[in-house]
Amino acid sequence: MPTTKISGSFSQKQETLPKIASQPSKISQLRWLWLGFSLTGVAMLSATAGALLAVSLSTTPLMQSRLSPEEAAVFSQGNISTTNLKLPELTRPVNILVLGIKVLPSDLGEKPDPALNGYQPVLNSFEGLSDTMLLLRFNPQTKKLIILSIPRDTRTFVEGAGVTKINAANVYGGPALSAKTVSSLLGDIRIDRYVRINVLGVEKLIDALGGVTVHVPYDMKYTDNTQHLYIDFKAGKQHLDGAQTQNFLRFRYDKLGDIGRVQRQQMVMRALMEQTLNPVTLARLPEILRVIQSHIDTNLSVEELVALVGFGVKMSRSDAQMLLVPGQFSDEGQYDASYWLPNRRGISQLVNQYLDPSEESESNQPRQNDFTNVRIAIKDSTGDSESVNALVRKLRKAGYRNVQVTEPWTETLRETRILAQKGDNQAAEAVYQALEIGEVRVESTGSLNSDITIFIGTDWVEQQKSAR
Repeated sequence: MPTTKISGSFSQKQETLPKIASQPSKISQLRWLWLGFSLTGVAMLSATAGALLAVSLSTTPLMQSRLSPEEAAVFSQGNISTTNLKLPELTRPVNILVLGIKVLPSDLGEKPDPALNGYQPVLNSFEGLSDTMLLLRFNPQTKKLIILSIPRDTRTFVEGAGVTKINAANVYGGPALSAKTVSSLLGDIRIDRYVRINVLGVEKLIDALGGVTVHVPYDMKYTDNTQHLYIDFKAGKQHLDGAQTQNFLRFRYDKLGDIGRVQRQQMVMRALMEQTLNPVTLARLPEILRVIQSHIDTNLSVEELVALVGFGVKMSRSDAQMLLVPGQFSDEGQYDASYWLPNRRGISQLVNQYLDPSEESESNQPRQNDFTNVRIAIKDSTGDSESVNALVRKLRKAGYRNVQVTEPWTETLRETRILAQKGDNQAAEAVYQALEIGEVRVESTGSLNSDITIFIGTDWVEQQKSAR
């Protein structure tokens, strides 16, 4: 019996906090943050250096907007990190809501400039709709990072707006209402902190990291002169800068619409983790910090940010698990707009297993090894039809009855991937045991209507050829 290989596949008015003479300046904070990031990556730090850093770090949040006492109370008030005689470290599991914001002048009631012929430049603001919504759970106990993608078209109740798309929460009540809305959607789980970053910041962040190499799954072409949006990607591996990455993420003209965007977000996040969790990234941190200063709004303190980065530096890339809020598309004409309709039962199971786990939780108990009813989708990346048929036969021989070959994957993979599309890693591991090959990933970038998606790699083809 093989040993399972598991692998991982990011309305309130804007207001600057007043300066207080007794507090260090934001530039001073960023200097200490740069020092903290740099030292985190050095294995031979002494306890004395860590203690000195701990004394010097400011705990003032890097906020661009002010929260009222009621809004601040939405987030947990307890400490999430400690310094003691070493660098800051997380002390408990932490849930952080990340909002990617895109704001146009019209969103703020500004009249368009006639000289721009309808074009609206993106503003450095945090007051618009949340274009991207993620819930990140950093768990120092399990050493895992859970990334839950929340489709912006998710239909739910937003205080002050009624039942609408969840991305409206930021417009009606900023990060606090967004956190309350997400918490309610996910069964009232705790939200500890928030991070808001606008699209200008995302572009600069990608550029500061040296760009990102991703596989473009199909040709993408779209032009919108009024938005200065010019998308023209050919299928295949591409190295993208910040602006190109934004275009890759914004493309919606495929059959999956908003969920297609979510899948591409996960692809980019996976690529960034695989390409930037190394010492080379440290050389780019000064530029990254400049991005944080002007394009990010967060109630994380500098100390807490250092603790999160320290977690990321030490975390194995295989410990990043990416999920999607369970649901389905609304039918055409069912509502006044297109929605992602959340599945409450699926959400409860996902939260119990990944976001608020307990030893008594039924979903965390070992299950009987009867996964034969799971829906399996097969994507071939090799072009070897005989090997595809062999995989189908082996699955059916193992008792799997719901197996379907879907459209092929356009990137040739060296290693077969077994994706727990809906987060059921036990079912994915059972498939791995049946095939005796590949790697298991918790990721939502496979076939949307499957429980498990298998991307066939050349390792399977080679195994079949050697067995003939």
